[in-house]
Amino acid sequence: MYFDALKTFVTLAEVKNFTKTSDSLHISQPSVSLHIKNLEKEFQTELFMRSPKHVQITPTGDILYNRAKQIISLYEQTKDDILDHHNSVQGELTIGASFTIGEYILPSLLFKLQNDFPELELKVVIGNTEEIVEYIRQFKVDIGLIEGQTNEKELFIHSFMKDELFIIASPSHPSIKGNITWGDLQDHTWITREVGSGTREYLEHVIRSNGLKVKSLISISSNQGIKECVIQGMGISLLSRSVIVRELKHGELSIIPIENQSFTRTFSYVVSPIMKNKKSVEAFINVIRPM
Repeated sequence: MYFDALKTFVTLAEVKNFTKTSDSLHISQPSVSLHIKNLEKEFQTELFMRSPKHVQITPTGDILYNRAKQIISLYEQTKDDILDHHNSVQGELTIGASFTIGEYILPSLLFKLQNDFPELELKVVIGNTEEIVEYIRQFKVDIGLIEGQTNEKELFIHSFMKDELFIIASPSHPSIKGNITWGDLQDHTWITREVGSGTREYLEHVIRSNGLKVKSLISISSNQGIKECVIQGMGISLLSRSVIVRELKHGELSIIPIENQSFTRTFSYVVSPIMKNKKSVEAFINVIRPM
């Protein structure tokens, strides 16, 4: 069976160095070379272009890499299923989450999951929506929680909660006074998340649909960074209630209310069909489903 060779191949493809691959897998460098040689013989193709300092994966190697990741994930899932034949949930669960969810929603979910399944080892990877979808596709995470949308037809996506967003400013900002209309928000500086973020995608939708003229956009890949800029009076923003609740309570931020206008979106979990029946993934879905 070529399973060990596939693990070696995937590691080499990711670290791009024979010595680092050897150290990572705790096998000798000749064993690494032999595994790659056997795979190249099996598939009758060159998988890597070698140079003294690093290796570069070939187009056919890239095809094998995606398949190998699936094979390894299936193998690990099979091991977990065999271990879990008494319906115990154990092993490792890697959760990907976009920033708003990962920083403000996920912690309470992890607390419940840990209480319900103390033998489950939890790992969390945080990125923007585009990054999390790509991690799921590449089997770098078992399940992802996103605030944006995805057109990946090979993945299963399902909503698990509603989220309300608010336009915010510093308490001294003139736009929070009186009855606010969209006309009052013309020619403002907006502090926003980076391209690829679900929050950025939603803000762009709000700007387009209400015909807002933007003075300038400041992009920051951190919710905390956005809040600090708004507090300093650098501009206004649109953020989830979960992100701003503490600052609102302490009077550091204020909501800009627009009459008869609310902003809502859906948080979703995304999972590969291959991972959907994994015991730990099922357990996590059951935790978030009632929200």
